[in-house]
Amino acid sequence: MNARQQKLVFKKIKNKDENKNLRKHSPTLDTIKMVEELISKNKSFPSKNKLSRALPRQVQNPTLNEILCYLEESNKIMYDKNNEIVWIFANNPKIKKLIKNSAKI
Repeated sequence: MNARQQKLVFKKIKNKDENKNLRKHSPTLDTIKMVEELISKNKSFPSKNKLSRALPRQVQNPTLNEILCYLEESNKIMYDKNNEIVWIFANNPKIKKLIKNSAKI
């Protein structure tokens, strides 16, 4: 095998590794909304397993993990010391009205 052939083989291997990273689970907007609404209605879940079982339709575990990461990064949920999933986002209509009518600084 000459140097040129080795480079081609290395490129193929590199591209395969990059494609594996691209195959991440990407949840749809409907799935994100479904999980978000369920958690906001119940306020908390003792575990991911309980949350998964309470969902109206089945969601793959990696997809559910992606959704939970997104909700945590957007400050809608948090995990307490017992790893319980807790809804913390303030979606109170009074708070929304106060924010809307408040003066911009």
